[in-house]
Amino acid sequence: MRLKITGGRLLDLTDGSLAPADVLIHQTEGTILAIGRELPEADATVELSGEVLLPGFIDMHVHLREPGFEDKETIATGAKAAAAGGFTQIACMPNTNPPLHTPELVRYVRRQAMAAGAAQVLPIACITEGQSGERLTDFAGLKEAGAVALSDDGKGVQHGGLMRQAMIEAAAVGLPLCIHAEDETIAGRGVLHKGAARRLSLPDIPGEAESAMIARDILLAEQTGAHLHVCHVSVESAVALIRWAKSRGIHVTAEVTPHHLLLTEDVITSDDAVYKVNPPLRSERDRLACLEGFLDGTLDMVATDHAPHTVQEKQRSILESPFGMVGIETVFPLLYTYLVMPGKLSLVDLVKRMSTIPAHKFGLPGGVIRVGGKADVVAVDLDNERVISPDTFLSKGRNTPFAGWRAVGFPTLTVCGGKIVYNKQEASQYGTI
Repeated sequence: MRLKITGGRLLDLTDGSLAPADVLIHQTEGTILAIGRELPEADATVELSGEVLLPGFIDMHVHLREPGFEDKETIATGAKAAAAGGFTQIACMPNTNPPLHTPELVRYVRRQAMAAGAAQVLPIACITEGQSGERLTDFAGLKEAGAVALSDDGKGVQHGGLMRQAMIEAAAVGLPLCIHAEDETIAGRGVLHKGAARRLSLPDIPGEAESAMIARDILLAEQTGAHLHVCHVSVESAVALIRWAKSRGIHVTAEVTPHHLLLTEDVITSDDAVYKVNPPLRSERDRLACLEGFLDGTLDMVATDHAPHTVQEKQRSILESPFGMVGIETVFPLLYTYLVMPGKLSLVDLVKRMSTIPAHKFGLPGGVIRVGGKADVVAVDLDNERVISPDTFLSKGRNTPFAGWRAVGFPTLTVCGGKIVYNKQEASQYGTI
């Protein structure tokens, strides 16, 4: 079976030019057969209206909640929401119930994802058994089962000696370690950055809780040769440490979220848990440092840290509500509208940070549109503006701080491995938009 996408404009990742082009896809093999004009007829054709064709996006940090928390999200709903956001590959974190700490659980996630028929799900397995921080998991067995990386996300590995051993063993099997950088002895029971915490008389999470653990793990990565990936960087000192590590040739990569690029603690003016996230929204100085680090390549990629919760949970007070925001359906429109359109970032650089670079850094297929390559393609509408409305999300989560924001660049078509996994024109089969 062959699928042809016509009427689109292809972005050239070398010079940023847009040119009319059709794409012919071999659906069975999941590869791109041809790119150009006047291509051969196909078994099926999708007609676009001038949308821009980009390589499918890759998110190395999402929470799908299954098994154990299916009221918040399932693998199927999360994968379909990802497809609606233009993502063709997403890496899910292991803080489920039970946590993804055995090969059997990793295989379970892969089976559920295949049944969903949406974005490809790449399991990230636990560093320690049960995320307890006490005993390492079977790294080799987890990799064989399909894990693409290791993390205890939601918790930092507090014991430095254990983390050093984890790096030695992860390097031996060739798995990256993705760290939730938080020294719990510094963070305590904090919930907000210091300014907002002071305003609302709540405990704070100092930025040093993040940067102290990053400093420790950078030094361990240098000594062990492990690939250290720093999740959701939020504070100026962390950016500086990662920049220093890269200057020394240490194998460190890092991600930044849309909310840490676009928001600060100043938006928190009342006890509204929609703004509660870990690490917290920081100061304007920290936001600008993250933006600078993103622009200069210190922070390699965008990751959403998509973290759905029930409406009831997020209606609790900030002190009692769980941490987290959803974002997988809105990240490209937000960053295109508020970074690319004002001229702070080029479209090419945004696409590379959301697709090409994650693929390269984690050794994944995709990240480019080329003949013979993986048929992961997204079409985005750069001409029409929409209001972000949580009621239209395919995710079960509604907990976004960007409700009501206007944005341009929403996906209209997503093809993953040659299969159409989202089509705005046929969205009734996925949910209301």
